[in-house]
Amino acid sequence: MNTLSDFLITKKWPAEHPDRLQLYSLPTPNGIKVSAMLEETGLAYEPHKVDFGTNDQTSPEFLSLNPNNKIPAIIDPNGPGGKPLALWESGAILIYLAEKTGKFHPAEPGEKYKTIQWVMWQMGGLGPMTGQLGFFHKFAGKNFEDRRPFERYRDEVKRLLKVLDAQLDGREFIMGNDYTIADITSWPWARNINGFYEAAEVVGYHDFKNVVRWVDTCLARPASQKAINIPARD
Repeated sequence: MNTLSDFLITKKWPAEHPDRLQLYSLPTPNGIKVSAMLEETGLAYEPHKVDFGTNDQTSPEFLSLNPNNKIPAIIDPNGPGGKPLALWESGAILIYLAEKTGKFHPAEPGEKYKTIQWVMWQMGGLGPMTGQLGFFHKFAGKNFEDRRPFERYRDEVKRLLKVLDAQLDGREFIMGNDYTIADITSWPWARNINGFYEAAEVVGYHDFKNVVRWVDTCLARPASQKAINIPARD
């Protein structure tokens, strides 16, 4: 595909600014990651709300971009070689945007891969385990008589918070003094524990002093404050 208009998704979500990166998302933890990265980098972008209430994520147009029917997804009209690039999976998008802009990603190869290591840690651990905790603590799963699923995910989230807390000991951010995609990928999920999932007490969230301080620091950034409401739900 050579132009933005070649993508079926633009029929459902027309681009007012086809020269800008197109973001298809909702301000969930995974969506907030990419909105925060875009705000931090200053890249021009156009957000489109994928409404779960009307099952936008399972529409043919959205599936044409992301067959895994999950947000976020992007189309960069100015991708590699000047050609449009469609991309999904929030971790992959963060790495792409970091490399595209040269920001929030160490240039030194060793530190670069250590940063990606923490992105993968979130993608494979903190995100999915926290999501399952939310289901079994706050949503339909809370009514299951068998408490073993809840206990499994509760204990795993506590373990992951312990890992993160240890990494942050003596460091302002995950990689040290610099804010990177390692932070951007994880703070929205840690925030959800104490926020939307209302699970702070069950995992002892406030006992992880380094994590609490770090989430507050990340969330206080102007880009983060904007990102938690992009795209607007209203």
